[in-house]
Amino acid sequence: MSLFNGNKKSSDNDKEIKNRTTDSLDINIGKVKETLKDCDDIVYKEFVVGEEQKLRFTLVYIDGMSDTTLLNMTVLESLMISAREVAPDASKFADKLYELVRYGNLPASELKGTEDLDEAILDILIGDAVLFIDGTATLITIGAKGWPTRGVNEPNTESVIRGPRDGFVETFRKNTALVRRRIRDPRLKLKQMKIGVRSKTDVGIFYIEDIVTKELVDEVLRRLESIEIDAILDSGYIEQFIEDDPYSPFPQISITERPDHVAAELYEGRVVILVDNTPFALIVPATLNSMFQSPEDYYDRWFIASVLRFIRIIASFIAMLLPGLYIAFTSYNPGIIPTRLVLSIAASRQGVPFPAVVEAFVMEMTLELLREAGIRLPAPIGNTIGIVGGLVIGQAAVQAGIVSPIMVIVVALTAIASFANPSYNLSIGFRIMRFGLMIIAGLLGLYGLTLGFILIITHLTRLKSFNVPYLAPFVAMRTTDLKDTVYRAPIYKMVRRPSLTSRNKIRLRNNRGIINQKAKGGPKNDKKQ
Repeated sequence: MSLFNGNKKSSDNDKEIKNRTTDSLDINIGKVKETLKDCDDIVYKEFVVGEEQKLRFTLVYIDGMSDTTLLNMTVLESLMISAREVAPDASKFADKLYELVRYGNLPASELKGTEDLDEAILDILIGDAVLFIDGTATLITIGAKGWPTRGVNEPNTESVIRGPRDGFVETFRKNTALVRRRIRDPRLKLKQMKIGVRSKTDVGIFYIEDIVTKELVDEVLRRLESIEIDAILDSGYIEQFIEDDPYSPFPQISITERPDHVAAELYEGRVVILVDNTPFALIVPATLNSMFQSPEDYYDRWFIASVLRFIRIIASFIAMLLPGLYIAFTSYNPGIIPTRLVLSIAASRQGVPFPAVVEAFVMEMTLELLREAGIRLPAPIGNTIGIVGGLVIGQAAVQAGIVSPIMVIVVALTAIASFANPSYNLSIGFRIMRFGLMIIAGLLGLYGLTLGFILIITHLTRLKSFNVPYLAPFVAMRTTDLKDTVYRAPIYKMVRRPSLTSRNKIRLRNNRGIINQKAKGGPKNDKKQ
């Protein structure tokens, strides 16, 4: 064992020596060209400084990823023109050339020194420029990222009714700035790492130090550091690696494009993960209750928000249970529904050649095909396919006697109800469960549907997200947490943060102003006060 460790230590030292820079500009540039050979977009700008000294410099960057205007003004102009006017004697400062250039000649705001060639090459690949100086082994990395980026626009997947209309973009640093803009607190911390052996994708972890629990931050860091993969192309890669139960149809991590949503979750003690090259942020831990909530719930009055939440929950149950109920009632338990309704359903099903379960599956699969086609096509064509396709296919199926009119109504209600959920991932989970409940309802009727629903509740009860119960706060039964569930209490009554996700429980320290406004005869009482 000691021999193995010694060999490993020796190989690490050899690699470190190999990757260290030298005093020779030609050797350093030769190593870079060998590593980045056949990369025709790499620019090697060679130039000299001084009138007689001919100090040799080489600026290396990638064309299209670095801001050439910034490099021309802060590097080339400063060294090739401004420094030439001084014309110092190189023999007097040859051993301090790096300090003179970095601290005296370059007016760029982002500068750092390195003697690790691999680190310098990585800086070049992410869009920075590296300055090589003949006679010194220390390289200067210049922050000059200038790749094409998308402007901050309204989120596409989360429609905004009331609230800010800026959304995350694919640039990591812009996203961190959008969060910092909303939380002007020095206790808001950002830990940054690179994940991906080849992609070196920037991943950032946001949390508020005095609110979040230390155990949650440590657990998030542990799961992220254990990821070893070639490339991270989207936050979905991270989500699949760190979720608790990969076989559950229900998402255990919330995703959002909205910075205001991220800020609100941070204030409640959660951790937010931002990934470069994607506008979708990850929020952990996630609960079923939090996924029924929308940022607009806190911008509207409490009564309106409570009613809307109740509608969303009822719509989710309709989207999951309605087709199964139709199958159970028509095939096994028609005596439960009123007689007139039974006769109406029976009359509408005259001539339909398939049993109710086959009829339901045909229509539901048709709906899913139309939905998927509408998503993949361009927006104008997709909307046309969804509307016209649904109307034409539904009407044609009824006239052909393949399905009954009541089945078309059931499918339409199911589709509308599934769109009411603000979380797209959660709605997919309910859609998957719908098919399972349809199968068991076709086999056992209402008894099977009830059994399937009990199994879903049991699974949700056992499910956790970063050691937080998925059905919190209902399973934990903390009275203060119930103020922000189906019923959203007035803002001035929500004094405490969620107990399972926060360490600092108090968020509202003085609500006297709101209470005083409730006194009758406001202006008169104000005058007395």
